[in-house]
Amino acid sequence: MKKEKVKVIIGVIVGGILGYLLYRFVGCKTGTCIITSKPWSSILYGMLLGLLVGLKW
Repeated sequence: MKKEKVKVIIGVIVGGILGYLLYRFVGCKTGTCIITSKPWSSILYGMLLGLLVGLKW
């Protein structure tokens, strides 16, 4: 049970970091991109994907 929680937490943290890196290095020049136009939306999207990967892993 504890290993599963650790995997989920690691997934969320790594997903958030990758989401920020997506915003920072790919970004959106026009500001109309839903995910990459703001750092918080990229981070939250990455965290959500990290959560799903952590649950499946």
